[in-house]
Amino acid sequence: MTGQENALPLQEYLRVVPSELEIVKRDFEKRSLELGKKIEQLEEEKMKLGLDVDIYKLEAEKLKKGKSKTEKDLDGLKTNYKRMRTSMRTAGLEKTSKQWRQEIKEERAKADQWEKKFQDA
Repeated sequence: MTGQENALPLQEYLRVVPSELEIVKRDFEKRSLELGKKIEQLEEEKMKLGLDVDIYKLEAEKLKKGKSKTEKDLDGLKTNYKRMRTSMRTAGLEKTSKQWRQEIKEERAKADQWEKKFQDA
């Protein structure tokens, strides 16, 4: 083999090697582009999820405030109920419906007795 014959296969080999490198480079760039798009997608999703979390936090805070207000209102109602019951006891109005009916019946009986006395007299 002469030097020129050896040179030719070497030149051909060098032509093949760069094309293999080009293929690897293109695959790498393609994969890099795909991964870049995937990263952008994930960052967008992360941002949306972050917004969702913020919305849920705001809703939770709103519910906590509503619960607090409701508890204060309930405490106020309990206090008013206790005051009303005390007033009713003081005024003698704490009787049940049955007790009121009985008292009315007794008062009617007394009224009937007085009416009868006045008629007899």
